[in-house]
Amino acid sequence: MWAYTIISVSIVSLLSLIGALTLMLKEELLRKLLLFFVAFSAGALLGDTFIHLLPEAVEESGISASISVSILSGLFFFFIMEKILRWRHCHEIDCLEHPKHLGPINLIGDFFHNFIDGVIIAASYLVSLPLGLATTVAVVLHEVPQELGDFGVLLHSGYTAKKALLLNLLSAFSAIIGAVATIIIGGNAGSFTSYAIPFTAGGFLYIALSDLVPELHKESEWKRSLLQLFFMAAGIGIMYLLLFFD
Repeated sequence: MWAYTIISVSIVSLLSLIGALTLMLKEELLRKLLLFFVAFSAGALLGDTFIHLLPEAVEESGISASISVSILSGLFFFFIMEKILRWRHCHEIDCLEHPKHLGPINLIGDFFHNFIDGVIIAASYLVSLPLGLATTVAVVLHEVPQELGDFGVLLHSGYTAKKALLLNLLSAFSAIIGAVATIIIGGNAGSFTSYAIPFTAGGFLYIALSDLVPELHKESEWKRSLLQLFFMAAGIGIMYLLLFFD
């Protein structure tokens, strides 16, 4: 069980390097595409929240006030984190040109998300080997669009490609932490995920609607705005299609 779990979450963590595929593009073209990556990420976060995380939370503990409280806790937590990050960054000259708080706040959200992925994978292996393998496949399919969007957000925040890949990889390894913790605590993992999943959903809602969507509004040219809408819809659509692989 330990071996299968660690191998599975390691594969999921290494998917964070998929952003390297974008390095095959010319720098000028990549710069033009960055806001479309941001739109895709916003759609993926919203799709993940409403299509995967919230239904999973309801399935775990039913419709209850505790889910709402956990969602609100996630919203307030990321609001506070962003306030701290803005206080740190907004004295810089290029603050408006590069919204540098987006990178760290996105990494924090990704850390929680990957941690929960590790918890879910390990908890599945605790039940049975086939369930663990099936869950790993579902998480892998789910992570590919998520990591591409995250990489685009980091580049838009002003990080170099090398630094964005490294930070994304470090954030992804929280899945291993979550998996190891779950195996150690065993049967109590379910009570943790019943609060952690809606908390993460609240964080994703905050990041998508408070940080990413306002960035998209900075583009007023109608053709590029329509393309942004397309990429946001694509992010949501891919998250919906993943339901057929669950």
